[in-house]
Amino acid sequence: MRLKQGSFLWYLYLDKVHCLLSVRNVRALLEYFHLLDVHGKNTLNDVLFYHFLHHATDLNKTQINLVFDLLDWSAVGEIGFEQFYVLVCILLAHENHLEEQFMYRHSRTVFDLLDLNGDQIISPKNFGMYRFLFNIQKQELKDLFCDFDITGDHVRIDPKCGNCVASLFP
Repeated sequence: MRLKQGSFLWYLYLDKVHCLLSVRNVRALLEYFHLLDVHGKNTLNDVLFYHFLHHATDLNKTQINLVFDLLDWSAVGEIGFEQFYVLVCILLAHENHLEEQFMYRHSRTVFDLLDLNGDQIISPKNFGMYRFLFNIQKQELKDLFCDFDITGDHVRIDPKCGNCVASLFP
């Protein structure tokens, strides 16, 4: 996933330590969000969201729809500025190669995003569906899931070598 050069997001600065935007950049992003919100409802529907991401990134239609569904926390068919802000921070973290830093700094937000049904569990399938957002390769995903799967219910640990053997990963 890449930001297209010349898009508005290209000019925003993400703090490398905290992986957040400055107040000035948040203000500019809010103004941009209001420009995108042609209906004046302080939300973006799926069509507006699609056109924004299609213009700003190289994501395909399927990925854009997955991201919209991920951010539509209340399942009303719209996202607000809070979700838009999280997405922009993820995009900028990806662009600046700060994906790991972002996931570390905002682990609860990332967990809540990936916990699709709210049962406080992230399955390997859910994690794998959205790995493109954080530039995670398949093997890295297996290792990451192994590190964070404290229940062990989806992953089997090989006691001989300590390697993660994920039964649900192909």
